[in-house]
Order: sequence, then structure tokens, then C-alpha cells
Amino acid sequence: MLTDRNFCVRFLFMMTFQQLMARFPDEDACRKFLFERRWPDGVVHCPRCAKSETVYALKAFPWRWECSNPECRSGNAYRFSLLVGTIFENTKHPLVTWFKVLYTILQSKKGVSSRQIRRMFFGETSSLHTAWYMCHRLRAAMHDPDFKQLMGIVEVDETFIGGKDKNRHWNKKTHIKGGEMSNKTTVIGAISRKGNVICKIIESTDTPTLDRFVRQAVADKVSLVATDEHSGYRLLSPTYPHQAVRHGRGEYVRGEVHTNNIESFWALLKRGVIGTYHNVSKKYLPLYLAEFQFRHNNRNNPDMFGVVIAGS
Repeated sequence: MLTDRNFCVRFLFMMTFQQLMARFPDEDACRKFLFERRWPDGVVHCPRCAKSETVYALKAFPWRWECSNPECRSGNAYRFSLLVGTIFENTKHPLVTWFKVLYTILQSKKGVSSRQIRRMFFGETSSLHTAWYMCHRLRAAMHDPDFKQLMGIVEVDETFIGGKDKNRHWNKKTHIKGGEMSNKTTVIGAISRKGNVICKIIESTDTPTLDRFVRQAVADKVSLVATDEHSGYRLLSPTYPHQAVRHGRGEYVRGEVHTNNIESFWALLKRGVIGTYHNVSKKYLPLYLAEFQFRHNNRNNPDMFGVVIAGS
């Protein structure tokens, strides 16, 4: 059985919302968890000057510390709190609310809209911008600091995010069906079968762009790189064992050569954009990509919640 400290550091997989509320009933419990995930060895140095021997806790002010380094002063001694340098810094909302919103985002396979978050945790009288801002701050914390190039059998594909031309205003129509020339945002992704996925926005689908992405995301020693027949991947050989399926000829699977896994990821992403968010601008699309990528890569991680808190 897990002790109280072990439970604080490592979450149980598929923890229910009731268990979440029981584990974090107040601010002190949330701050304790944040402290143990951010500073497991204690506050070892000042976040401003990086000195360790000049930092001490303020007994009169819980979860606050002071640095006595003269170079760190700006008049008075530099004081900092547990939230400094995190996405929670300067927040006007309790950490309990932040934890509830984060849990809801992580448990929503196709995402959850800002309007839904507002209805659940803030009420209709609050500003929609509050929920929208909080969700984006949490998405910004969903990153993988230890990125490793994909191995094994890797599938690479590109997709286009944006509304249909027929639904646009008359002066914004391009009269082009699909593709980057129809004012859609181009996204490229690579997925390792039964492994991780990586995706990002690209400005063009020309050969240098596609080739550069693959060489950055995929390790040299892979058993197969599977793509479609796009000519932008033609230079991957002989560096990679590259094979392609020809969708234009009705070919979608040829033995182990297919792009079904990355296309399944695109389908999930688009269900979120179409069914949940309805409209995603190019400016904030990277945050949504980070959310879906993080959920996929940590789908079997029992400490997914703690990973976000530690990286906040």
C-alpha cells in the first residue's frame, strides 16, 4: 500500500474526481504537492541569483523564502514564494481550482472547451477570458523536457487544420479544395508505433521542410519510415529505410507500410477542433497540439498529473 508521502509524489492511474478532491481539499495540500514536485530536495537555491547558502525560510510566512545575497537585493532582501516562476505566479485563483481544471483537461480525450470549464468551475457570471487564460497556461506546461528521437517503425504524415472554403465569407474564399493554398494551417507529425508522437506547425510542405522535420524527429537507426507518396519525402533514402503507400492509387496498407496510426491521431485532433473547440486560430494552435501530444505520450503514465505540475 502506498504511504501518504508516496501518494503525494505519485498518482494512482485512473484516479477519480472524488479521489482528487479528497487528496487536495485545501490550498495547503495543493502547495505541499507543488513543493514536493518542484523542489523534491527542498529549496536548494534562489531562483534569481542561483545562490544556495543565502536562502532561508520565513517562519512567519508559510511557503515563502528570503535570499540574503547582497547582489540579489533591490533595496530590501529578495523574497520569493512557492509560485514564483511557475504558471501559477500572480494568480488570483486558488490552486484547488487550477488542479480541478488540469484534471478535467487531462481526462478529456477530445479536449474540453473554455466555456465548459467556465460553467463547471467559475459560473456563467465570470469572464470567459478567465477560463480561456487558465486553460492556455496549463497547456503551456504540457511539454516533454526529455525529448528523444522516435525509434522502431515510424509513420510521418501532414494534415491541414482549418474551416472549409464553402463556409467562409465570400471575400475570404480561395476556391481551392483543401491543402495549404486554401488558407488552412499545415501541421506535420511523426508517430512511433506503440510509442510517442510529435507534431508541429509548418509553413510549407516543400521538400526541405518535410525532410528537415523527419531528420530532427526520427533517429537514424529505425526499422522503417512509412509515409504517403508525397514527393517531399523522396530524399529520406538511403539515410532511412523509407517506404511509401500510394493513396492516390487506392493503396493504404502494404504489409507493415501504412500511416494508419498517425492518421488516427489526426482524426482525434480534428474531432477536438471540430466538436469541442469549433475554432482554433493559427496563433494558439501550437498549445492545442501540445495538449493532444502530451495526452498521447503520457497515456500510460500513472503520474501524468504530477508531470504537468512539476513542469509548470
